[in-house]
Amino acid sequence: MKQIKGTNDFVVKFANVNGTGSASANHLFAKAIFRMGIPVSPRNIFPSNIQGLPTWYEVRVSSKGYLGRRGGVDLMVCVNPQSMEQDIASVEPGGYFVYDNTKPLAPHLKRDDIHFFGIPFTEMCMREYSVPRLQQLLKNVVYVGALAALLDIDFGVLKGLLNDQFKGKEKLISSNVHALEMGYQYATENFQCPLPIKLKKGGNVAPHILETPHILMNGNTAAALGAIYGGATVAAWYPITPSTSVIDSFATYAKRLRIDAGSGKKNYAVVQAEDELAAMGMVVGAGWNGARAFTATSGPGVSLMSEFLGLAYFAEVPVVLINVQRSGPSTGMPTRSQQSDVLAAAYASHGDTKQVLLFPATPQECFEMTVNAFDLSERLQTPIIMMSDLDLGMNDWMSPPLEWDDNYEMDRGKVLDAQGLDDAKKWGRYLDVDGDGICYRTLPGAHPTKGAYFTRGSSKNEMAVYSESGDDYVRNVDRLLRKFETAKDLVPQPKTHPPIEVKKPKTKLKLGALFFGTSASPSYEAVEMLAPEGYPIDTMRIRAFPFHNDLDQFIHDHDLVFVIEQNRDGQMRQLIMNECQIAPTKLTSILNYSGTPITARDIANQIRTSLNTKSAKIVPLHAETA
Repeated sequence: MKQIKGTNDFVVKFANVNGTGSASANHLFAKAIFRMGIPVSPRNIFPSNIQGLPTWYEVRVSSKGYLGRRGGVDLMVCVNPQSMEQDIASVEPGGYFVYDNTKPLAPHLKRDDIHFFGIPFTEMCMREYSVPRLQQLLKNVVYVGALAALLDIDFGVLKGLLNDQFKGKEKLISSNVHALEMGYQYATENFQCPLPIKLKKGGNVAPHILETPHILMNGNTAAALGAIYGGATVAAWYPITPSTSVIDSFATYAKRLRIDAGSGKKNYAVVQAEDELAAMGMVVGAGWNGARAFTATSGPGVSLMSEFLGLAYFAEVPVVLINVQRSGPSTGMPTRSQQSDVLAAAYASHGDTKQVLLFPATPQECFEMTVNAFDLSERLQTPIIMMSDLDLGMNDWMSPPLEWDDNYEMDRGKVLDAQGLDDAKKWGRYLDVDGDGICYRTLPGAHPTKGAYFTRGSSKNEMAVYSESGDDYVRNVDRLLRKFETAKDLVPQPKTHPPIEVKKPKTKLKLGALFFGTSASPSYEAVEMLAPEGYPIDTMRIRAFPFHNDLDQFIHDHDLVFVIEQNRDGQMRQLIMNECQIAPTKLTSILNYSGTPITARDIANQIRTSLNTKSAKIVPLHAETA
């Protein structure tokens, strides 16, 4: 029978039951591979209930450093009878299925083209441990031990991780190490170890991975650190998956880094509001008073916050919103990832409103763009919405260590102090002096007699005086549009990469691909899959809205452009057509909206289909250049 082979290049997936403690063991597996110096990309796919439903944990091992999902499973570890049938079906021909054979496998589940490895995990743990909870928890550690033998994981690395995790708790360390040894011993005594898919320190790993230090971190933690370093002092929020850990992490770091050294008092405020609407109202109030304030939410929260986002847009108050997107509409699938808030965020609020959006693709960009968001919000005097998602926010990603320039100075924008007000010949809150659409503002108490004005959500003239004059209104909203144009040169610019050289192209069409956020890594990989098949594709990664003029030029320079995104309706494609006046026939949607992150294989197959080509054999992959 065929066997999948490979060193440091395969996909392992765990099928568990939610609430059984499997996440800790699965994370131990992924971290051990990472500690061996091998690129790894784990993803937790979990239900929204507390316990009882199926949950999966997928680990991509890629010597080339690909961070997106490839598609397919080479080795499945299944300890959940509920999902066993679909788990067996997901294994690639020639792959491996590790399962708990305390109870025999039903005959109808067997496949002739994959390799089965039955290990009596439950029986072993019931024999070894008398406490039911320990039997369940340590069963997960036993299968990690078995994988250590099957995949040749450095056992010393696993023990070191357990020592780190349970430092000072010797009983927990010894019981977990014993569980690892049980699994390891069973696998070595009953199977030929290691399997044809295996791990090797430093073996077949791209030089850029070996030469650059990396850490494992998630986007929510990185965004929280960005808020700390970006000078945020106020966070108002209402808990909602998958954004809650942004505020939790911010509060944790603020307790260490936002304490006045002299008095010991807190220099920050974290307020849990009664709902998302109130949370955004608090942030708008804090921003108006001069604080760097932010909130974090997901799709349903954006819907509730849209009224206050409109107020901040029209009254020109700086605020930052971190939107960690999930599946919608309504409650949707709260623990599944999508990029489905693009249009809701871009035009948040009623009337003619355009919000500034940032699209991070990595934890490093979550950090950097959050810092940038606070500068942009004050420079532009408007809401800035950072568009992360569950995949980026809650999963661990390999990332270069975050760097910080100690010479950084906040960009507070056009703020007049007392001297500035005295020097101004004429000041009006909504008076455009420089022609860039951005007016000069004041903070409360800046001057004893000057600089006061009414902050209005209703129409006004340049002096902030209430007005229902059509001319005043048109001048105001036209100026806001002018400010939006100014933003094009201030927001992060798109990143482009030329196509991989193709000796014998199979099409005369000049092809391009647009993508953003977590669609980036699998998109680059898909493009590299297609190049050897004769399809050279230029790429551009969108990093912000408003779109830079380079995006419009990129589209016009190509005959056909694929827009790769994770929602049903092609929302980014619609936004591009609307804003850039692009003919629909020039943009082809490549979509995924299943709730699980898009894969490189899926992207490549959809592109092949759109080009009316037959699905080609998967070719060896090349290093990512993004």
